[in-house]
Amino acid sequence: MTTTATAAAATMDMSSGHSHGAMDTMPASAMIMSFFTSTGTPLYSSSWAPATVGQYAGTCIFLIVLGIVYRCLFAAKQLLERRWHDRAVRRRYVVVADKMSAAERAASPDGDELHAKNAVLTTHGVQEHVKVLHDDLGEVQPWRFSTDLPRAALVTVIVGVGYLLMLAVMTMNVGYFMSVLAGAFVGDLAVGRYAAVVPH
Repeated sequence: MTTTATAAAATMDMSSGHSHGAMDTMPASAMIMSFFTSTGTPLYSSSWAPATVGQYAGTCIFLIVLGIVYRCLFAAKQLLERRWHDRAVRRRYVVVADKMSAAERAASPDGDELHAKNAVLTTHGVQEHVKVLHDDLGEVQPWRFSTDLPRAALVTVIVGVGYLLMLAVMTMNVGYFMSVLAGAFVGDLAVGRYAAVVPH
């Protein structure tokens, strides 16, 4: 009985010793759950730890630039989405035979109205007996390698930069947090108008 109690006590001492050792080896920044001010907080790795105030300021400037790049990537994606949409619209123009030439339509009583509705194709200035019709786009465009691959690559870069900014905020360093916010503000101030969603 006494031997069993002694063994149990020794086991508890060993487990408590291991737990204290784990606490001692845990980085201080991993245990902090509130914002703090420090000029030596590591960023992304232990080797990126500012040793001077100047290095800390340089790290904050890097985060500001990264935040601006993040907003610029959103704006670039929106511009590319508009370009891809316009390309899909142009791709859905079809040519059909027409019985009347442009001159005949212009001579007719309602020629102006017909000319406004139908476009005329020309080859070296010679009018063809065709007209251009527009096929409405569906809600989901078909998969295209030239469109979906760049979109997926751009979204991957956006997600990667977003996670880098999130990791900087998770350090709970006030300077890093304010730098991320400053980058978002400056970036949206510069290119926010391009990222605005405009209905087609």
